This record gives sequence, structure tokens and C-alpha cells, in this order.
Amino acid sequence: MMRPRHDIKNVFLCVPPMDFRRSINGLSQVVQSVLGMDPFQEALFVFTNRDRDKIKILYWERNGFCLWQKRLERERFKWPTHVSDGTITMDGEMLNWLLDGFDLWRSPPHKSLFFRSV
Repeated sequence: MMRPRHDIKNVFLCVPPMDFRRSINGLSQVVQSVLGMDPFQEALFVFTNRDRDKIKILYWERNGFCLWQKRLERERFKWPTHVSDGTITMDGEMLNWLLDGFDLWRSPPHKSLFFRSV
């Protein structure tokens, strides 16, 4: 089974849906010209289609681009609704939760607490 590693630091979720006829050349061009990012950096770029039943992950590996795709047969991926444009940054662990069907935007994490003494 191929899955993104949990320790990956830079995962960029492209919020607007993408035309999934785009492949490596088209998606790398979106990363560079639309998102304003470097497609050759050590990062994963995640895209979904309008129906949110497919995900593509684009990344550069040493000497070429790789493109990974997952298609759901009956369900949909949970996607952010509070942002309509741009990207959301996450890590590999969060990406795997997204791939497993968790809604990362419905339940916010516990708040951080800071104390000066006991």
C-alpha cells in the first residue's frame, strides 16, 4: 500500500476544485502560476475534483514529478468550507486523516494553555 508518510512537514491543500483532466504538467503549472509556489520544493500538493470523490497528490522526487490518485467509490472527501480560495497548510498525519475520511474542519483541536506557575 502506498500512503504519504506521517512525518511529512509541508502538505499544501489546494482549496478550489480542479479539473481532473489535468495531469502532471497542468497541476505543476497550477502550483507555480496560480498558487505562486515552487512545485520543486519538498512538499505535497493536494487537489480534489468538484464532486470531492477524487484526490490527486503531486510532488517532486529527486529527478521527476510523481502523481498519486485516490478515487472513492461511494463517499466524498471532507474539504474545507471556511476558505474558498488559496491553500491550507497541513502535515502528513493530517493528510492521512483526510484520506481516511475525517473532517478536519468540523471539530477544532483543544486550545493550548500556557501557565507561569503551578
